This record gives sequence, structure tokens and C-alpha cells, in this order.
Amino acid sequence: MERNTQKNGLVNLVVALSVFIAAVAVATLAKSLAGYAASSFLCLGALIAFVSWFQMRLEENERLEKLELDELARSKGASLFEAKDAGSFPARNAREQFEKFIVPAFAVFLLLSEAAAAWGIWQASGKYQTTIVAANATAALSLFSIFALLLFLFGRFSVTMARLEKHRLLLPGASFLLAGAYVSAVVALGIAGVEAKHPRADFWVARGLCVLLALLALENLLTLLLEIYRPRVKGKVARPLYDSRVAGLLAQPESLFTTAAQTLDYQFGFKVSETWIFQALKKNLPAFLFIQVAALILSSMFVFVDAGERAVREHCGRPAGVFEPGAHLKLPWPIDKVYRIRTEQIQSFAVGYTPDEKMDSAGVVLWTVAHSKEENFLVGNHAITAQASGTNSSNAKPVGLITVSIPVQFQITNVTDWIYKNSNPDDLLHSLATREVVRYLAGSDLNELLSQGRLAAAEMLRDKIQDAANARSLGAKIVFVGLQDIHPPTANDVAATYEKVVGAEQARLATILTAESAAIRTNLSAEATSFMLTNIADANRLRLQTQAFARAAAFTNQIPAYKAAPSVYRQRQYLQAFDDATANARKYILLVTNTTDVVIFDLEDKVRADLMNLSITNTP
Repeated sequence: MERNTQKNGLVNLVVALSVFIAAVAVATLAKSLAGYAASSFLCLGALIAFVSWFQMRLEENERLEKLELDELARSKGASLFEAKDAGSFPARNAREQFEKFIVPAFAVFLLLSEAAAAWGIWQASGKYQTTIVAANATAALSLFSIFALLLFLFGRFSVTMARLEKHRLLLPGASFLLAGAYVSAVVALGIAGVEAKHPRADFWVARGLCVLLALLALENLLTLLLEIYRPRVKGKVARPLYDSRVAGLLAQPESLFTTAAQTLDYQFGFKVSETWIFQALKKNLPAFLFIQVAALILSSMFVFVDAGERAVREHCGRPAGVFEPGAHLKLPWPIDKVYRIRTEQIQSFAVGYTPDEKMDSAGVVLWTVAHSKEENFLVGNHAITAQASGTNSSNAKPVGLITVSIPVQFQITNVTDWIYKNSNPDDLLHSLATREVVRYLAGSDLNELLSQGRLAAAEMLRDKIQDAANARSLGAKIVFVGLQDIHPPTANDVAATYEKVVGAEQARLATILTAESAAIRTNLSAEATSFMLTNIADANRLRLQTQAFARAAAFTNQIPAYKAAPSVYRQRQYLQAFDDATANARKYILLVTNTTDVVIFDLEDKVRADLMNLSITNTP
């Protein structure tokens, strides 16, 4: 029986190696990513089949060696073979050395191979999304189906033999053969999906097989870690390190019940697997699964649309109506599908930059500092263009670069157009907005955008993006387009140089305005002084004229008064002149007439009365 098991392992090795070589050839001809992933899986199976077959040979040699030693022990020369040194058992030593060194090294090699295959195919599927060659698709589909059939027949037979004979070394290769059959079938289904006008079916199958390879690598890593701390019990045969439980579960899903039953029995301390509930579940598992699937399908008949949403009902791949907010009924999935769209929500995207939360919260940001991950746009420069046309300068550049952050906010108004009229409507709207921004900025003026033309440019851009969206029947309304963070590029000190130019321009303008203000102030002051002097001269002229007229009139009126009373007139004039002459003199009135007065004149300078009459204020 051991020899038959060894032959079975050799057959598994030959089948696995042959199918692997054929799968690589078919995948190369068909350019199938899933075929390459399946070939990696089949290669692992061939390696495991080879190692398990080689280990079976070592155990078979050890068994034959033991039989020979037992036979010799019963003969007359038994005393010659009673030595217990290691050199007496070369086959056993070879097997022990193989299990001690080669098997762990092979397990590490498997871990690295599985991880490398998963990572490599994942990266290749992302960078080089190859498509199935149409001329070879049918042949590849047929061959992978044949591979699945061959692997299933040999794998099922080997798995059954390993389970009946309880041969631990035959099981790893047999499990990978049977799991390889399922993998080949999945690859065939992926190619069939491509033939059925689903071009990314092969891509997604390849991604799924990458996940499977990653799970195998993770399982192998955990097995190696646990092997370090596994207690070594003498006489107990350990499970091979390269025996994958994931592959065994794929090959024998029914073993999941056995494992679950053993786990429950161990945890609860009694035979849970022998209870009527567990037995009923085991016997009626298809019925239970059918009930669950039926309940899941029936639950897909009820649709609840939230407030602010609209839902499109798709019947057999075609739009069949729009659901308003509320509860609705439909046919079960996959006959009817529902796509929900938030029509009341204002959505947004950015053109020309990638939003950065740190920069958004930074407050004031200078031109010389990047506001976020920005892009440069080509913009016109009308001032330089006019200067170049007037001076025939060959160094003048009619265009320049500008960095601008443009947030675009939109709202979905027609869910049917949004979903069915265009593929990837979000990306399309973003591309249309970027195109319109590039076109508009190329025909705009740099200085106008940096100064007073921002609001007008934002309104015009909103209209242009809306027209482009309407032309594509996107079913979206452009709510707002903003132009913010407009500045020259920060790379190569462009913004710093532009700041210097703008600063010089502002300084020149400030000097001009200062000179103009000084000229206005000087001219107005001269005009005011001239007006004041002219008015003073006019006032003096009028005063002198008036005084002359007054004296002439007074002289004319004095003659009749003099003629009427000459003495009185002379006396009045004398008294008036005396009053005017002594207006500021100190006067003494002598009322007594019967005395002789002596008047003494002191002609010394006297202190002024205003100095004598100063008021003194005490301050604290």
C-alpha cells in the first residue's frame, strides 16, 4: 500500500507539473492576467507535490531499512547489528535531516514565493491591464476548462485515498491539485466573462487570485511562527509545514464541519457534534443555505430612499424609472437594481490644486509659499504684448504662468442622465471643467486676473462649464466656481521676482501720487495766498476810499456848524482833541478851589500798568 501511495504522489507531481507548463503557455498566448496568477498557484502545487513525493520516498526507505534490520535481528548474526549508533540507520538519519532542515527551508521558500507572486501580479494588473487576445480567447477558455477537469479527477482521487489511508504526505499535493482545479475553473469563467463583453472580468479574477496567494503566504507565515513554539512530543507525527489548510479547505469544504465539530467538542467538553441540532444542520445544510439565500433575495425587493436622494431603478440593465424619497417595491436582485444619488447635496471638486488641510488652516499664505499641491496654467499678458508690438522687442513674452485654486461646486439634477448618459460622470465633469479653465486662462490677461477681473472670470467660467456639462447631458447644475489663491508659480523664485516687480511698480506709482499731491498742495496754496492778498488789497482800497469820503463829508458838514457857533465849535474840537490825546493818561481832578496847590512832575520812566496788574495763580 505504501508503494501505491508513493506512485500516487509521483502521478500528482507529473500531472501538476504538466498542467503548470501548459497553463503558462496558454496564459502567454491569451495574455490573461488571471492565467498568470493561476500558473503561479499551479507552480506552488507542483513544488509541494515534489517535496511530498520526495519525503514519501525517504519514509519508504526508512521503512525498508527497519524491515531489513528486523530480519537480520532474527538471524544468527543479530549481535553484529545491535549497535545503536547513528551510523546504523542511514535512511532514518536522512529522513530526520530532511525534516529538520530542508522542510523548514522549503516552507520559507514557499512563503517568499507566494508573497512575491501576489505582489508581482497585483502590480502588473495595476500597471499593465492587458486584455485577452480575441483570437485565442476561445482556445484558452477550452484549455483551462480541460485543466480544471483533469486536476479535479486526479485531485479528488488522491484526496480520497489520503483520507481513507490517513496518509499525511499525500494530502498536501492532492489538496493543491483539487484547489488548482477550482482555480482553473475560475480562470475559465473570467475568460468567458471577457467573451461576454465584460472586459475587466479577467482583471478582477486575477486580483482575486492575488488575494488567495496573499492568504496562503499569511498562513505559511503563521505556521512558521507557531512551529517555533510547538511542543515536541516524542512519537507524535507532526503535520508537514507545507501542508496548507487554506488549500485543504478549498479542496474539501466538507472538512469544515469536521473541524467545527472537533472544536465545539473540545470547547464544551462533550459531544456537541452528536446533538440533534448539529446533526440536523449537517444533514439539512443545503436547505438552510437555500432559505438564507431566498431571504436575502426577498429582502432586496424593498427599497428605502432617504430624504435628499433619488434612486434609479434598473430593470435587466435598462433604466425603468426614478424612485422619490420613501419606501418602494421592486423585483428581486439581480433582475432589478437600484442606484441611489444624493440630488440635494452640494458636491465639489478642485481644479488646479489638491486640497491640503494643513495649508487651509494656515491662515495668511504668501505668494512665495506653495498654498497646496498646485498646478500651473498658461495665461496671456496683454500689457507685454502691446509693449512688444510697439517696440518690436523679441524678448517680450505674450504669455506667462499662473497658479490658481478653483473650487467647483455642483448639484445633480437629472439622475438618469448622470448615471446612463456618460461613463464615470464625476471624472468627466472634472475633465470638462479643467478644459474650460485652460481655454479661458489662455485668452485672459494676467494683470487683470490678479487685480479686478476675478469675479467676472469666475462667473464666465461657471457659464462655460455649465454649457460643456449640458452638451454632454451630464444632468448636473454648476452652482459655484471660485477663483482663489491666484499667484505666480512658486518654483524657481518666480513669485519672489514677480513680487519685486509689483513692489517696484507700486513704489513708482506711490512716488507719482506723492508728487501729484505736492503739486496740488503747492498750487492750491499759491492760489489761496493770491486770493487772500487780492482780497486784503481790495479791502484796504475800500477802507481808504470810505475814510476819504467820510472826511470829505465831515468837512462839508463842519462848515455850517462853525458858521452857526464858532466859539462852541472851537471849544468842542479842542475838547475832542484833548480827549483823544489824553485817552491813556492818568488824570487828577482838583475839586478844592480855595487852596494853593503845588504840582510836581516826575519824568522818570514808570512801570507799565499791564505789568503791575498781573494776576498770580497758585498751582499745587
